[in-house]
Amino acid sequence: MALITPHALHAPFSLSFPSPPSPRLHFHSQPHSLALLMPQTPSFSSVYSPKPARWATQRGHLVPRAAVSEFGPSIGEILGDVTIFTAAGDPINFEDLWDQNEGVAVVALLRHFGCPCCWELASVLKESKATFDSAGVKLVAVGVGTPNKARILAERLPFPMDCLYADPDRKAYDVLGLYYGFGRTFFNPASAKVFSRFEALRKAVKNYTIEATPDDRSSVLQQGGMFVFKGKQLLYARKDEGTGDHAPLNDIFNVCCKVPVS
Repeated sequence: MALITPHALHAPFSLSFPSPPSPRLHFHSQPHSLALLMPQTPSFSSVYSPKPARWATQRGHLVPRAAVSEFGPSIGEILGDVTIFTAAGDPINFEDLWDQNEGVAVVALLRHFGCPCCWELASVLKESKATFDSAGVKLVAVGVGTPNKARILAERLPFPMDCLYADPDRKAYDVLGLYYGFGRTFFNPASAKVFSRFEALRKAVKNYTIEATPDDRSSVLQQGGMFVFKGKQLLYARKDEGTGDHAPLNDIFNVCCKVPVS
């Protein structure tokens, strides 16, 4: 099994592969540690054979080609009816998060509140919030888990609670068709991108705790994504191909800067 823990971020990274039992997820009970145990397989392709992706070079990045076309014109209205929760625990609909006529919003869907890579993404979003604010763009960060799990991330990272929302039943993720599954979480080649951000990841998880992980352990197999809306119109859409495969923030800034904000 391959063992990955946030402790490893504070020491030389290593992977070990002893003989595994049946596939499972295991979480160590010690504070501040998360272990994801993955079964070793005879061959990578026998477990995960991704469909060929459409790729394009964009501003120096290798990214999936525009995914907006994957969504119908009514996706903004459909998402608007989805109820999630504030970090304080109050229910709220997506349509109430930003001006549904002309308001511009960046909607970042994290994997879950106990994902170390999502703590890194949340840290980047927090640092970028002033830029979004100055451009009149609303930042909305959503994670899988209950509001109390969201508060753990908000308090320990820290992250502004007024921008953080919880989707314990993954309703928004289902509406947007974000990827889910064992292969996507552990075996997708796109996940290797995280190694290029090792220092940022180590810094982000300084105050990490496994207690932020959803009680429903199946939720750790959820992948995230990044979306930009103007009112109900979808301007940008990118699904994370694997764990830590986050949208380049420069692409998000470029989309937002090209949109006149009322």
